[in-house]
Amino acid sequence: MRRRDTILLTGFGPFPGVEENASERFVAKLAHLAARRFSAHRVVARILPTEWERGPARLATLYQRERPKLVLHFGVSANATAYVVETTARNACSLSEDAVGAVPAGRLLEPNGPDRRDVPLPAADIVARLTALKIPATTSDDAGSYLCNAVLYRSLELAEEQEIDGVGFFHIPRVIPPALLKSKVERREMRFDWGSALLGGLEIVRTCLGRPPPSRRHVKFL
Repeated sequence: MRRRDTILLTGFGPFPGVEENASERFVAKLAHLAARRFSAHRVVARILPTEWERGPARLATLYQRERPKLVLHFGVSANATAYVVETTARNACSLSEDAVGAVPAGRLLEPNGPDRRDVPLPAADIVARLTALKIPATTSDDAGSYLCNAVLYRSLELAEEQEIDGVGFFHIPRVIPPALLKSKVERREMRFDWGSALLGGLEIVRTCLGRPPPSRRHVKFL
């Protein structure tokens, strides 16, 4: 039997100021839905510790063990009110405490690494397809200087080593409101809630797999 390609979804655990990280719950729910929607693939959700040392190290272990073909990272941002599709990871970090109170050794993630690594996913296409579903989305070329950026930078390095061209990072709001009732969904304006977030997550996976957008009459709001 042919081995199914693996889609790896990652979220983060808690960190100072965020006792419950929405990305942890989000990737678990998205993986469940994606496994049903894209049954030809194996979909796994894993949580990375929000720690300067253990976060990237855990990611490297996952790359080695899971051998994914598509890696999508999700993290929360206090500034996000929509899907924020990150396009760049920078070789820089702030001296901010992580979940265990540790700080990085210096201002660079890799002293001998490139200044930036570009994300290979079609960011503009992802935003256009989410917008067509009335799911707010935008692009960003600044993933910050905390663990989100550090994980993306390391992930792009690992992907290059394993010749994987499907890596992306998406910021989501720290707090996601409940989904609207289905009877109200089709009349709503753009809104980021649990229903639209998960619908958007499926569309992100679909886009990254190179599949065409679904017919509007086949779109099921969650």
